Amino acid sequence: MKRDVRPLTLPSPTRIFLTVVLIAGGAVTALADLPGLRVSENRRFLVQEDGTPFFWLGDTAWELFHRLDREQTDRYLEDRAAKGFNVIQAVALAELDGLNTPNAYGHRPLVDNDPTKPDVKDGPNNDYWDHVDYIVNKAESLGLYIGFLPTWGDKWNKKWGVGPEIFTSENAEVFGHWLGQRYKNTSNIIWILGGDRPIETEAHRAIIEAMVRGLAKGDGGRHLMTFHPVGGQTSATWFHQADWLDFNMLQSGHNPQSTNYVPVERDYALKPPKPTLDGEPAYEYPPDAMPAKRPVGALQVRRNGYWAVFAGAFGHTYGTHPIWQMYDTGRRPLWEVVTPWYQALDLPGAAQLIHLKRLMLSRPFLTRIPDQAVIVSEPSKGIDRVQVTRDGRPGQDDATYILAYVPRHQRVTLNTGRIASKNLRAWWYNPRTGEAISIGEMTNENTMPFAPPTNVEGEDWVLVLDDAAKNYPAPGTRK
Repeated sequence: MKRDVRPLTLPSPTRIFLTVVLIAGGAVTALADLPGLRVSENRRFLVQEDGTPFFWLGDTAWELFHRLDREQTDRYLEDRAAKGFNVIQAVALAELDGLNTPNAYGHRPLVDNDPTKPDVKDGPNNDYWDHVDYIVNKAESLGLYIGFLPTWGDKWNKKWGVGPEIFTSENAEVFGHWLGQRYKNTSNIIWILGGDRPIETEAHRAIIEAMVRGLAKGDGGRHLMTFHPVGGQTSATWFHQADWLDFNMLQSGHNPQSTNYVPVERDYALKPPKPTLDGEPAYEYPPDAMPAKRPVGALQVRRNGYWAVFAGAFGHTYGTHPIWQMYDTGRRPLWEVVTPWYQALDLPGAAQLIHLKRLMLSRPFLTRIPDQAVIVSEPSKGIDRVQVTRDGRPGQDDATYILAYVPRHQRVTLNTGRIASKNLRAWWYNPRTGEAISIGEMTNENTMPFAPPTNVEGEDWVLVLDDAAKNYPAPGTRK
């Protein structure tokens, strides 16, 4: 038996608890106050066990388990928790030669690259999986869920990865069962199958489904599951009808002018309904190291975030190239990266997405729907797209609020009659700072024009219209 008792962790004044990890018979048990997650009753969102809305704000840290030591892990996770992230997407058998290049402590995950033989040694802190346990536990102590990918794309996805093709439908189920059993008692795991992986043959599908069976048997079906596809695809392409797929994940890709509202709308329209989100949008570059051919800055990060969520996504994932690969000096950089991961922690896009999370949770969340029909004026297109969300029922004038994301200065006319109230309270919400500027209370004229308060290149805004009688707090704050 392994026993590893962690010290008292104080992530905030309001969350004080003792975190203990016991590893008995290969299972990790974390005793903390982080609730499990489930799909909402209307099948559009995720909620905590007690029904509290869960807004997924994720970060792609694909190489976290493989490349960082514990001190670096603490720095990264504490920073992400402080910035409002609540899901960290990381890969156990990592993309960048995760099978053959040891982790920070000289350990590799498998014996002879055999998925049926995880390299586990007696005693604490002695093997690769002990380090994964530490990261999972540290994340839970900070209120972070792990979007846990068992493996990255295999050999059939020839663009990525170094290792040999190691999975079959037989050994994938064995590995999945072992992994599921190891983490069956932890509440902060969300299984993400795939890993930039296309499903090109029935053999590929059989491997994924075998891994799913193994995970479910191992953890008793406790944790949610989804699938991370290749760029430009969605899990719905192959698995929307699968009972095991709890929510869809798409990868809109890294085009600097990607319009990810398009695939989100497609996922949202599918039957039966399932929650969806963009699990890998365009990655932010540091401003002083931004390649001319990939100019993705904070504005595009915000556009992708607000477009996706207002189009129906239940949350959003952030990413930047220095962090997903945990690049540091001395490593071979990918995607023209020159900035070490720790210097990329404070990129503006990473710090600004918390304002999206706060905005969405400051209004009724589980009754929210996308509604482009609210726009009466000529619809804007491409990266100028104005995206609208509100609460209520489709086609009904029963909203209590309307949110309109305006990516640049432009006049937009809205059907404010969607809010069945004589009086409106209006705000301009700043996605860059989280500041809410009150426009005041006004008579609802049913069709009303609005224009952002500034006309500056790179400045986007969110118009917030409330039923005045509801007395909602300022956008981005909660009662």
